[in-house]
Amino acid sequence: MSEAQEWGVGSTVDRLRRVFVRAPVTEGDFEAAAWRTPDPVALRSEHDGFIALLESLGCDVEVGSAAPPQVDAVYTHDPVIMTLYGAILLQMAKPVRRPEPALTRVDLERLGVPVLGELTGKATADGGDKVWFDPQTLAVGHGYRTNAAGIAQIRALLAPHGVDVVAYDMPHFRGPGEVLHLMSVISPLADDLAAVYEPLAPVRLLEYLDQRGVERVPVDDNEFHSQGANILAVRPRVLVMPEGNPKVADRLRAAGCEVHEFPAADLCVKGDGGPTCLTQPLWRAD
Repeated sequence: MSEAQEWGVGSTVDRLRRVFVRAPVTEGDFEAAAWRTPDPVALRSEHDGFIALLESLGCDVEVGSAAPPQVDAVYTHDPVIMTLYGAILLQMAKPVRRPEPALTRVDLERLGVPVLGELTGKATADGGDKVWFDPQTLAVGHGYRTNAAGIAQIRALLAPHGVDVVAYDMPHFRGPGEVLHLMSVISPLADDLAAVYEPLAPVRLLEYLDQRGVERVPVDDNEFHSQGANILAVRPRVLVMPEGNPKVADRLRAAGCEVHEFPAADLCVKGDGGPTCLTQPLWRAD
């Protein structure tokens, strides 16, 4: 990486230097996108507050324009996988989200972020189904949003760079109509700490965390449904999470974390997407 290069991601917890977010659509078919209808004023206010919080924590926040009628486009994490070698543009299984990767390509070009490759054919994947454990280890959830062909193409794009792509089977849970990403059940908080909703976590993933010596902060059932397992690390143990999850927040602080909560009842809970979903890290580097 040259000194002028301000992009590249090979970690989920290294310092978040540069991040892309998109302004929310305040009028649209939220029901078709499986949202509980949000209040448009609160939606905008919560997103503005979220940006201000990230900036206060030292992040360079790049803001994209709202993209009517794509109400899910506020969740910028999903159309792309950022790597140390450029962005991988995905294909999305949720029908109303299929325009988003092409939309994101325009923003990446504007921001000077190169594209490493893109999924083709019948391959599908969402960015929320991936976790970087280190620059050579990418975990991917195999579920209703990310299929075998998508995993194979991601693996082929990263193999020349020595990246090991490890797939974990996701449970059926509530079926293909309701999102369940790998990052729905795990949020890395530091190299040796992760918040985990264990009832839905793949067994092999839990075993892998144990092998790496990663301590787990458990998430309760009620707080799982209010995005309590969806936590953004802006650097190790410095975290951003939605308000309304006091048990996990207390556990994080007891584990030595600095926790920043933000109002998110409309922005996160009603759309089933937390702060990791709202952000596309463009550059992480300690």
